[in-house]
Amino acid sequence: MNWFQKLPHTTRAGTGLERRLWRKLPLIALNGAVLPLLCLATAHLLNAAPDAAQLRWLQLLGYGVGGVILFHASMVLTVGIGCIIVMVMKGPGYVADGYEVSHSDQPRAHHETVEEARGHRLPDA
Repeated sequence: MNWFQKLPHTTRAGTGLERRLWRKLPLIALNGAVLPLLCLATAHLLNAAPDAAQLRWLQLLGYGVGGVILFHASMVLTVGIGCIIVMVMKGPGYVADGYEVSHSDQPRAHHETVEEARGHRLPDA
């Protein structure tokens, strides 16, 4: 049985924002990690001889930078998953279910038999 049987005469939708975002995601992820680390390195370089209060502030800044990097990575991952979903949905159409659907505004008076259900299925390729 062919699980990925394409529907005849279906076309792919044109590319849009998802492809442009997908191509820029590695650069966005890299910038999101490097820029906070540069800010942290600058703060460490500017405090050449820190006292206890400045060390505490640098430690808190380090935790904040770590949080910003993790948050940014999770947002990049979320956008990447969204791009993949949109690209899959814009692809060619596939046979999902060969059964005839009973509409809720006109329900059947009786249940369908197994033989009737087999008659509605698409042939296996």
